[in-house]
Amino acid sequence: MRALIQRVKSGKVSVDHQTIAEIKHGLVILLGIGQFDTEGQAHFLAEKIAALRIFEDEEGKFNLSILDKGGAAIVVSQFTLYADTRKGRRPSFTEAARPEIAEPLVGKFAEYLRIQGIPTQTGIFGAHMLVEIENDGPFTILLEK
Repeated sequence: MRALIQRVKSGKVSVDHQTIAEIKHGLVILLGIGQFDTEGQAHFLAEKIAALRIFEDEEGKFNLSILDKGGAAIVVSQFTLYADTRKGRRPSFTEAARPEIAEPLVGKFAEYLRIQGIPTQTGIFGAHMLVEIENDGPFTILLEK
């Protein structure tokens, strides 16, 4: 499981020109599910992200988590995080989980973030989405479990 976490001043997801998720500050999390990923990994990553100290305190040090800052999250399924570009010019996605495996795990991950106390919205699995990110920093971290 791979989570590309972006600290944002704002984030928004639209499908067919309709906004389906929008936050003012917090995290936009692009989540890739691998073939052999489990619900346990989703739970681990959600807990890790909730406690990750990537927000600045009054002294400008990274001492605060999203929970401390009262931020929200948007989770967007992103199978392309499993792109294999070692051969040829067209990425292979054979390491990404099939939709029937990935979709429930993305849902579980979002649910675990909510259980941690983070208001969490999601994109629409499998839809063509427009993801708008106002990256704060820029600050981007890749987590893998």
